[in-house]
Amino acid sequence: MPLSVLVGPAHAGKVARLLERYLDSLEREPFLIVPNRSDVERVERDLLRRRPALLGGSIGTFDDLFERIARDGGHRPLATEAQRVLILRRVIATQALDGLAASARFAGFADALGTAVAELQSALVEPQELDGGLRALYLAYREELDRLELWDRELERRTAAERVATELSAWDGRPVLAYGFEDLTGAQWTLLHALAGRSEVTVSLPYEPARPAFASLERTAADLTQLAGGSIEELPPRFADVARPGLAYLERSLFAERLPAKGLSEKTPAEAPEGLLGQAPNPPALTGELRFLEGSGTRGTLELVGDEILRLLRSGVPGEAIGVVCPSLERARAPLETAFVTLGVPFAVEDRGRLARTPYGHALLALLRFAWLGGLRRDLFTFLRSPYSGLARSHADYLEGRLRGRAISSPERVEQETLALRGGPIPFLEAVRSAPSPVAAVRSLAAGMIQVAYGLEAPPTGEAAELDLRAHETVAGLLEELQRWGELGGALEREDVVAALERATVRARPAGEPGRVAVLDLGRVRTRSFEALFVVGLEEGSLPRRGRASPFLDEEGRRELEQRSRRGRLALHDPIARERYLFYTACTRATRRLTLVREAATEDGSPREPSPFWDEVRSLFPAEEVERWTRRRPLSRLVWGLEDAPSERERLRALAALVPREGDEAAAIARANGWGRRLERARAAFDRPTRLAHPAILEDLRRQARFSVTELEAFADCSSIWLIDRVISPKTIDAEVDAKLRGSIAHSALFKFFSGLPRRLGRDRLEPAALDDALALLRESLEEALAGVRLELTELQRRELEQGLWRDLEQSIRLEATSELGLVPRRFEVGFGSDRSAPELQRGLELGTFAVSGKIDRIDVDPFSARGIVQDYKSGKTVHSAVAIDSELRLQIPLYILVLRDLIGIEPLGGVYRALGGERHARGLLRAEARDEGLPGFFERDYLEEDAFWAQIERAKEHASSFVERIRRGDVRHDPKNGPPCPSWCQLAPMCRVARQ
Repeated sequence: MPLSVLVGPAHAGKVARLLERYLDSLEREPFLIVPNRSDVERVERDLLRRRPALLGGSIGTFDDLFERIARDGGHRPLATEAQRVLILRRVIATQALDGLAASARFAGFADALGTAVAELQSALVEPQELDGGLRALYLAYREELDRLELWDRELERRTAAERVATELSAWDGRPVLAYGFEDLTGAQWTLLHALAGRSEVTVSLPYEPARPAFASLERTAADLTQLAGGSIEELPPRFADVARPGLAYLERSLFAERLPAKGLSEKTPAEAPEGLLGQAPNPPALTGELRFLEGSGTRGTLELVGDEILRLLRSGVPGEAIGVVCPSLERARAPLETAFVTLGVPFAVEDRGRLARTPYGHALLALLRFAWLGGLRRDLFTFLRSPYSGLARSHADYLEGRLRGRAISSPERVEQETLALRGGPIPFLEAVRSAPSPVAAVRSLAAGMIQVAYGLEAPPTGEAAELDLRAHETVAGLLEELQRWGELGGALEREDVVAALERATVRARPAGEPGRVAVLDLGRVRTRSFEALFVVGLEEGSLPRRGRASPFLDEEGRRELEQRSRRGRLALHDPIARERYLFYTACTRATRRLTLVREAATEDGSPREPSPFWDEVRSLFPAEEVERWTRRRPLSRLVWGLEDAPSERERLRALAALVPREGDEAAAIARANGWGRRLERARAAFDRPTRLAHPAILEDLRRQARFSVTELEAFADCSSIWLIDRVISPKTIDAEVDAKLRGSIAHSALFKFFSGLPRRLGRDRLEPAALDDALALLRESLEEALAGVRLELTELQRRELEQGLWRDLEQSIRLEATSELGLVPRRFEVGFGSDRSAPELQRGLELGTFAVSGKIDRIDVDPFSARGIVQDYKSGKTVHSAVAIDSELRLQIPLYILVLRDLIGIEPLGGVYRALGGERHARGLLRAEARDEGLPGFFERDYLEEDAFWAQIERAKEHASSFVERIRRGDVRHDPKNGPPCPSWCQLAPMCRVARQ
């Protein structure tokens, strides 16, 4: 009985004809082959609409048919995907790989090998037909399957096909019908060939000869033609019967060439008129059935799609009648979910997603990585912060905050300190480690997580619970597979279990779920039909997609193998031809509206070239028609137009953006919609008064009697900086090695060094002759200062910090030893204005109604008189000259000079900032008369005449008084010292109450 073939373009009625033949042969128990399991239910519903009851026949995939045939002939258990990966890893570990050994260390090697083996087995290629390392690996894989008495899916297919070809009892003559296939593997082709010899076989193939859109199907069409003989039924185009004119014209014209059409059968040629395969001579006027969207940035483009979908839903189009096609669901899933959820678009991604990307799977794997694989601190707290751990989120935040504040990151210390802080065990951690086997550990953990999250009082409900239950179902099934692997004698390490979980996928929502927009890929859309369809990714590099060559099977090797193997079908199609066909099928799935979507620019504004498929479609219609139905959203359009905003949130944003141009109109719209209060809050967000007004705060500021010098300098830089940094005083979560820590350690080391200098060297000041001993003391001082650091530094961090500080401090001490300064370092870390200061300094520097507090790094004095200078260390490279101290409102040196005179009782000769890095300059404010009296060697411009020197000191006092007066009034402004824009070094912008300029 020859094979029958139904051919024709999209929507020619091939599947309807096939289903009618299926119904006509129900009494003979036909088998209908569909491309995917998700198509089974849809086809059943279609058949029931045609006939109220189906009392015979079967519907399934090719694999269902292979399994049914193979089961009756001594069927072996099938190796699951997880077991197959373990077999491949064992094969790789036991084989001498020679030149492949370096690549075999990576996980991708096993994946690539598995893909190559699957292709070879599907093409019915035996290991003996190969050469080199691939032959040995393929043969070892087959031997391992035999040893375990298993089949994989490809071996089951092969066995079933060969059984039908060699055993009369393998098939009882029932009719077989198939649709939805553009190419056939060697096993599928062998099965159809064998079935055609003993039963009626009908295959539906989307194909039209001489059309470039179907070029990738020419080989399949030719093979089926040869097998079918004259049993070929060519159906004419009928898309115009179900689709609007513009879409029907697109189906006839897409990728068409001016060639005469030839029939598929030589006996009954179907001559078509010359031209574009019978297309209309002129394109019809577009009435909205074909549209184009151009957006900027991935999210902006998808928001444009979401807006169009919401318009369709509001117009009455059911959600299940709308589809979104992506070239790669893996890449588009995250931004698409973000955009659609934000806009409130109901959708369902019709593809198995990674277990690791579900909340349940993410938390599960995080704990396993920490417990078994030496994971990071974030792995543990990813789990503890999840709802599956049983810990309150605030408690987890507290624990991690304490660890991050001390920079504790090594797994051992993280666990040790967490246990100490909790005063009890970490949930599930010890149970996972003490379980009798990895499978038992994960099974107990998985069940416990679900119980903790949802309890035992009521069944979980809602979308989030449904996703968690599907993820839990995936874990349970995978653990059953791994347990059977152990029963087969296979070794199972913890790493294997984690790897299997990371590869696992979670089943998707049912296809065509009522009310939800279907999001699917180019492969799944081929057998679907929608009223409205969006094809996204029409920018260069996304569609057509870049092909991925197998590292084991290049194109030349495939052709050679196919020539040697009579049954093999290994040669790949032209990837562009394949993409052209998939795009054609996507464009023919919509009957009412087709929307093509491309990203015209990246998030940073870089232009992206359109896909050639985009240009191909647009070239089929007049430019003015195309432009009329093109909608764009440029990167500069941060908000929607008020009339176009797809949600209430976006309408409010659009309304706020309207205020600067049409304030009265925006206010009227807000009042009419009840948005007045929300609009006022938005308008005042960055324009509200910054002055402190709460009586309790003002009273507290008025009673404050002491102000630190650094606090007043912060106020001078910007009063908003003072408010946030000094009053609100936010703390950083992560302790890190920054300039502040370096400066603190450097100050501590220098204090220890100069304090111990007289006792160690027997002298008060450094001299070149004692430099070696001094450097030894400096080394000890630095090590002691580093030992006081509470952060848990890595070895690299400690060495980097130590070496950097040693370089700066050593050079500073060497300069100190060669200095001509006649003064001697006497006092260090001199605090004033605090309870911990010396009794005579506790009152601080009194300046009228307030006192100033602070700490002087170092005081050098004349050994023969009561004169001296103050020095302030700067851990960076920048120091301030006398002019800069005045213009930049630096108060430390001028006020320290007054402390030296009025509190300590030393006649000041000046004060300097000493840089520990860079050129290590010393700049500051010095009295000119002291230039020849023990203070040579400083910059000439830093020496001021007596009147100018004390005048600058008085100005500093006045500035301090004015700042205190403003603080007590609560006079906080956005007043960066040198005017807008804000200084680049300010990191408080996220907390500032005014817009950063």
